[in-house]
Parts: sequence; C-alpha cells; structure tokens
Amino acid sequence: MSVVGFDFGNESCIVAVARQRGIDVVLNDESKRETPAIVCFGDKQRFLGTAGAASTMMNPKNSISQIKRLIGRQFADPELQQDIKTFPFVVTEGPDGYPLIHARYLGESRTFTPTQVFGMMLSNLKEIAEKNLNAAVVDCCIGIPLYFTDLQRRAVLDAATIAGLHPLRLFHETTATALAYGIYKTDLPENDQLNVAFVDVGHASMQVCIAGFKKGQLKVLSQSYDRSLGGRDFDEVLFNHFAAKFKEEYKIDVFQNARACLRLRAACEKLKKVLSANPEAPLNIECLMDEKDVRGFIKRDEFEQLSLPILERVKGPLEKALAEAGLTVENVHMVEVVGSGSRVPAINKILTEFFKKEPRRTMNASECVARGCALQCAILSPTFKVREFQVNESFPFSISLSWKAPSSDAQESGPDNKQSTLVFPKGNPIPSVKALTIYRSGTFSIDVQYDDVSGLQTPAKISTYTIGPFQSTKNEKAKVKVKVRLNVHGIISVESATLLEEEEEIEVPVYKEPAGENSKMETDEAPADAAAAAATPSTNDNDVSMQDANTKATANAPGAENGTPEAGDKPVQMDTDTKVEAPKKKVKKINIPVVELVYGAMAATDVQKAVEKEFEMALQDRVMEETKDKKNAVEAYVYDMRNKLNDKYQEFVIDSEREAFTAKLQEVEDWLYEDGEDETKGVYIAKLEELKKQGDPIEERYKEYMERGTVIDQLAYCINSYREAAMSNDPKFDHIDINEKQKVIGYCSDYVSLFFPGCHLAEIIFRFICYQVLNECVEAENWLREKKQHQDSLPKYATPVLLSADVRKKAEAVDRFCKPIMTKPKPLPPKPATPEAPATPPPQGGEQQQQPPQENPNASTNENAGDNANPAPPPASAEPMETDKPENTGSA
Repeated sequence: MSVVGFDFGNESCIVAVARQRGIDVVLNDESKRETPAIVCFGDKQRFLGTAGAASTMMNPKNSISQIKRLIGRQFADPELQQDIKTFPFVVTEGPDGYPLIHARYLGESRTFTPTQVFGMMLSNLKEIAEKNLNAAVVDCCIGIPLYFTDLQRRAVLDAATIAGLHPLRLFHETTATALAYGIYKTDLPENDQLNVAFVDVGHASMQVCIAGFKKGQLKVLSQSYDRSLGGRDFDEVLFNHFAAKFKEEYKIDVFQNARACLRLRAACEKLKKVLSANPEAPLNIECLMDEKDVRGFIKRDEFEQLSLPILERVKGPLEKALAEAGLTVENVHMVEVVGSGSRVPAINKILTEFFKKEPRRTMNASECVARGCALQCAILSPTFKVREFQVNESFPFSISLSWKAPSSDAQESGPDNKQSTLVFPKGNPIPSVKALTIYRSGTFSIDVQYDDVSGLQTPAKISTYTIGPFQSTKNEKAKVKVKVRLNVHGIISVESATLLEEEEEIEVPVYKEPAGENSKMETDEAPADAAAAAATPSTNDNDVSMQDANTKATANAPGAENGTPEAGDKPVQMDTDTKVEAPKKKVKKINIPVVELVYGAMAATDVQKAVEKEFEMALQDRVMEETKDKKNAVEAYVYDMRNKLNDKYQEFVIDSEREAFTAKLQEVEDWLYEDGEDETKGVYIAKLEELKKQGDPIEERYKEYMERGTVIDQLAYCINSYREAAMSNDPKFDHIDINEKQKVIGYCSDYVSLFFPGCHLAEIIFRFICYQVLNECVEAENWLREKKQHQDSLPKYATPVLLSADVRKKAEAVDRFCKPIMTKPKPLPPKPATPEAPATPPPQGGEQQQQPPQENPNASTNENAGDNANPAPPPASAEPMETDKPENTGSA
C-alpha cells in the first residue's frame, strides 16, 4: 500500500513518501525536489512538470500554469479576473459560468476545464512517486489551502479520480505544517499547552494558523488567510516597475509580447531573491524584445517602498488569527515561518514587530507541507505504525441548512418563506455529524449554504438535497431525521434521511427525563414548532444534534463515511434520572431516498469521460516518448559505432567492411535529419535492426577477444587448485581414498597432456590461457587440438571458434566432478561406549544394540535428541555410502 503526500502548489509541486526509515522527498526525472506545476500542450503530445517548464518559453500560449488559482472558481470572480490578465494563455467563460482553458493540441484547438488540467498534473506527480517506490500509487493525501471552498474541494477529488488516485484525506496546508512540526517534538508539555503560530507565505496566498500542542496531540485554535497575498505579488511589483522603465528608456512594450513578459517575470523573480540577501541588485536581459538588450538597477529600500501596499496587508490575517484564538501576543510562544514567499526581509520585520519575538525557520520552508501530508497518510494507512499523535482539525467556514417552511409557519419564517439553522459553526471539528429532525407530509428540499460569504467571493448556496418521496401511514405529518456529515475532506453532504413512525404501545419500564429535556421533547412533537426549534443553533436541541466523530476512527473506517450509525445517534430519552412505569412506543425506521445537486460540480458521467480522455492523452504521450527513445537510440548507435570503428574495433573489421559500414551509418544519419525527422516508432526500430545486422558481428568479435583470456584463466585456476589439493599431504585430506585422489589428478592431467606434452607445469599454466576445453570426454582431443590451431591462425576480424561461453561450461564441468571428492566431510569418530552406558537402562540399551536395524528409523524420528550412544554410528557409516554413488557415476 502506497503512503504518499502531495503538496500541489501554485508554482511548483513536491512529492513525499513514507518509508520504513522516515519521510523522504522524492526526486523527479531531472533529479530535482520541486516539480513545476505547468502543463504544456504540443502538436503531438503534452509536456508535464519539468518538461512543460522547458517548453514554456517556446510555446507560451499553450503552457498552462497557476492551475490552483483556476480550479473550482467562477469566471466572474474578481480575483480570477485579475489573475487572467497576467496569464499568457486564453481563458474564457464556459456555459456553466466557470472558466475554460483554450490550447492547441494535436494540431487543433481544444478546451479543457481547470479540473482536467489539475488531474493531468496529479498524474505526473503520481508517475514520479511510482518510479521512486517501484510500486503502484493509489492512496495518498493531498494538501489544499484552508480557504478552499466546498466546490474547490470537490474539484480536487474529481481531479484525483481523473489521475487514478484515491485521497485518504484532503489536508489543510497549515495543519500539515503543524503536524510535521509537532510529531517529531519529544519535549511537548503534558499539561500546559504550547501555542505556535505558523505563517505560510506562498506563491499566491498567505495563510496563518495558531495551533496548540500537548504531548501526543495538536489542536488548531484559529485560522486566517489572504487569498491574494504571496510571493508573486512582489514579483509583479518589480515587473510593472521595470516594464514602465523599459518602455520609457528603450521604447519597447513588453505587454505586447507574451515571451518577453515571461522572460521579464522570470528575471524579476530572480531579482527578488537577490534583494533578500543584498541591499541592491542589477537586472540584465539580453535581446528581450526587438533585438534590444535591457538593463536596470534597484535598491532594497526602493523595492520595499514599491511593495508598501502589499506589506500593509500582512498584519490583517495575523490580527484575525490572534483574535479568533482568544490569545494575546504573549501567549504565543513561538512563530514558525514557511513558504516560498517568506524570504522577503520586510515580511520578517513585520512579523517580529507584531509578535514581539523573532520568527523561527526550523522547518524546510518548501517541503514541510508535503512531509506533513505523507505523515497524515501514514497515520491513516494500516501498513505503517506511527507514533500516537492526535490531530484536531477545525473547519474555517460557517455552514447552515435552510428549507422551505410549512404553510402554517410562513408568516413567522419571513418573506422568502425560508427557515435556516446553523449546523457547523466556524471552528467546528473535522469530521463531524449532526442530525436534524423535521416534520413533513411529503417530499421536501434542504439547501446547504455558507452562513457568511463576505471573504469567499463565491455563491452562498453550495448544494440542494431533495428528500423523498415518502408517505406517512398516519394523517399527521411524518417525523424525518436527516443526518448531515462534514467529512474528513471538509465537504458537507446530507448523508441519509430516515422516516420515524410510531407503532403499537408496549408497557415497559422507562426513565423519566428532567424537566428541561421534557420541554424540548414536547417541542419536537409539535409540527408547527419543529422548524422554529431547529432554527436555534444549540447542540443540545433534538432537531439539530451534534455527532462528534473521532477523526482517526472516521478516517480509517469506511463505514463511517458510508453512513454507519454512530453512538451519538441514540435517543436522548435514554439519559434518565427516575424510573417510572409508562407506555413506550415502538419506532419503525424507513430509509428515504436522497437526491444530491451540487452547484458547479462535475457530474459523474463527465468525470468518467474525463478519465477516458486522460487515458487517451497519456497513451499518446507514452507512444511519443517511446518513439523519441527509439529515434535517439538510432542516433546514438550511429555516433557510437562510427567512433568505435576507427578506435577499438579497428583490428576486428577489414577495411572494405569498415568503409561500407561507415557509408551506411552516414546514410542513416542524413536520413534522420531529413526524411526521418518525423517517423513512427516501428520505422526507427527497423532502421536500428538493419544497422545492428552489420555491427553486432564486429561487437561480438571484440567482446570474445576481451573475455577469452579471463575465462581461460579461471578454468586453469580451477584445474590447478583441484590438482594441488589432490597431491597435497595435508592431514585434512587423509580421509579421502587414494583412488579418488588419483581420479582428480588424472582428470586434470588429461587436459594438460592434450595441449602441452612434455612442458613444465609453470609454463603450461602460463600458456593455458590461450586454449579451452570444450568437452569432458577423451574423444574431444582431436577436436580441441583443431580449435586451438584454428583460433591461432585466424586474424582478429574473423569469427572466433573458441567461445568464452564454452570455456565457462568446461570449468563448471571440472568443478562438478572434483568438488564432491575434495570436499567430502571427515567422518565423525565413534563415541566411547563406557561413559554412556550408565545413562541408558541396561534392558533398553541391550535391545538397541541387538536390533539396530529396527531402532534406526525410530531414532531418526522420535529419538533425534542424541541421548543414546548406539544410534550414532549408523549415520556416520551411511554418509560415505551416499557420497560414493554420485562419484562412481561421475567417474564412469
């Protein structure tokens, strides 16, 4: 099971994986830890990540970046309209009011939704993780900004489905940072809470989180954000400054050239980084536009003055987070700064002045979110055992439910005939469940909406749920219990609806409830007052009751997400004080159909079509990559073989063959850059095979020449080693029969006498490297002598007749024959019978000595503990008998 965390940033992405030794950030194809979040569409394929970034300058109008700013947002969003002005690609409004991205792909204009492009980038990150893990990646944890709306969270899940991923959780980036910070802390207090403020200044947004830490747990106290305050805003300040300056000095308008805009923005980003460490910095760009070289200069003080409107907005989220947490500056013990945009000195200065303490940088500013997501995935995964650490997440929005009031309550509910109740207030734990009891006589609808949309720039209404049809068996209005869930992703949904009907009365002992609870039950029974009671946001109310769900249990148990009844759903009537005799009514529960309509979300059929389209595009990319690889293989073979023909292969090929082969290589090279520039994969494979038909024999001759000496040395060493062992007077070989030693000596001497009759042993070993033994039989003498003479007479460019593979086979044959003889184990000496006789009773010992054949099988199975002395000799005497059989066969 994969354990992967994805940090999908606005500018770049990071992938972290959990291994047995900890959390690792994996490298992409270019051995970089960060992968650009860019998708570039070409005429034949897509270029994702690092490949897309490399193609951006040459194809800016088809290079899609800053995908995170587009997903799940309406085209009319003022922030989105401001972003579109800086995009080099075309974004238009779709029929549903959401943006569509235009790009030219496979020679024609195409439109893509931001969710599709997001899914393309996730598939690239998935591929990076799979290459590093050498395993399929499905389960993961994806980091998202805490300000993502319900629709944006659903869009991220749809994008993950398109990429073939199954997120175990969408994790807030600030909470992931807090988890990565706290889980490794061994000095957290057990009683007093350690309050830490995390300030994340990313590429396009700023997020602030104040978390409280105790031993083994963290609790998010407050969260705040500014969706349009990030590092790119400082880049834009420099960009606008130098664009105006160059227009005045060099009479060029970079806004009229998309490539010039990209180059100037990239140069301004580098300039910002230089200014973070230096008081001043120059800017030089060659041939920016109209073949003009431009140069500029700016000081840090001037840059901060230009950025003053942005810097003034930094305190807003800080003050809001502190106020919502109910803390003072003195109660915040530490301040951690992360994010790619946090390196601006002016921001650190503001943080120091606000918190009255120096911000710390103990965490990796770019990788902490990915590491926290991988840790959360490991906590949710059953394959990893992680230190016990509880994460108490909170929801950053207020959610309410509204429904059409019955006609009897129309005057009280207002002019729009609507009633509502706050079900999930801001700061509500994630996940959670609440139950709502409504009295209706037929099908009705419930709207899920934001209670406050002032800072969201999104429609208030999230979704509508139609509950029904159903029919009460009685004439009065039916009692319907609706369960609303806030799941681990931060998505709100009506999970189920149940019709509650009371049947026959049964006399059973029940408990009488307190007066306060009794009054609320009377309110429930009155249909006219049901909606009014539900409008009061009280967790003790029977119309809206909070079901606190354990985060760990809900995340790990799929049954909780599928509507499994929880302990909190038990009737409150069971909490009793006084036992009385009263009639109890049996309640019949009937499930009611619930139809969901989410405004702006992709339909299930559209998601499936997007999955199929992604598969087709991925297949096209794979075919083009394989075609490129084959083309590169042909080109590499041409260059490599041409160089070797004039170098190390020179002695292994005749002049006429070399000239013909060189001419063929030149012909293929010319074809590659002319007619073969754009061919199919099969054509390149055929060309390579055609060249290898001429080149492989040359390579084989060179390879055999280089290996032959080594393998013959190994054979000579094998024969000499066994001969020396057989002729040795070492006592360790005394147990070997002299006849068996003669077998080894004779076996080795046969091959020596065949090649070198009358030669000294040292001279024989020296000259033996040029020859080879092919067979073990004596009948091979004439054939071996011919091969030796033939190989010596052949030039290097001729096909070899003495192959290294055959020499290895002969060495293995010698080893198979001699090794069993020379490594035969020394038999164990018989144990003296006198000291062991008292240990064995005389009757049993006598029986064993008189009947060893009968006792031997039992001794091997039941008496293998070695207590008896007499069963030991049979195995010692049987051992050489078993060894003799294969040796006699081999010698024959």
